[in-house]
Amino acid sequence: MALQSTPYKVELNLTDLDRGVYENLRFTVAKHPSETEERMAVRLIAYALFYNEQLAFGRGLSDVDEPALWEKSLDGRVLHWIEVGQPDAERITWCSRRTERTSLLAYGNLRVWQGKVVDAVKTLKNVHIAALPQEPLAELARDLPRSISWSLMISEGTLFVTDERGQQHELQLEWLLGERG
Repeated sequence: MALQSTPYKVELNLTDLDRGVYENLRFTVAKHPSETEERMAVRLIAYALFYNEQLAFGRGLSDVDEPALWEKSLDGRVLHWIEVGQPDAERITWCSRRTERTSLLAYGNLRVWQGKVVDAVKTLKNVHIAALPQEPLAELARDLPRSISWSLMISEGTLFVTDERGQQHELQLEWLLGERG
């Protein structure tokens, strides 16, 4: 018998000073049985970072033909494909061919991955890659409750997250390729 996904209720108070986005969002997100809390936290950060009304969570780990998040047009075209983690260059290239814009939010120990993968995809014009710092991300993702309540402010490429416990986390994005747009 297959393990079921775990639903998490999310309340996200988003203040994106860089793009002028101010939203109070409430939604449910499913955590795949093999997904770590850190990866789920990165998906939530990506949702805030690239938020717009058409942005939706993909099946991600459950379906390799879907991203972690995506934005589709009204006629079903994929406008923005968003991956998280450390996919190989072939995956990034495959994704970039299916959309107008591909973004990747990388995390973990990136030294080896960055040398192999970022250099291999730097000629792709529609690919944008940002890295999250490991220590603050690990602290933010530690013991995520089933009801997540974050106040997240984005200012000049830095994310300031206050979690449901009142703890504050600062995550400085590092753009490895392209830009946020």
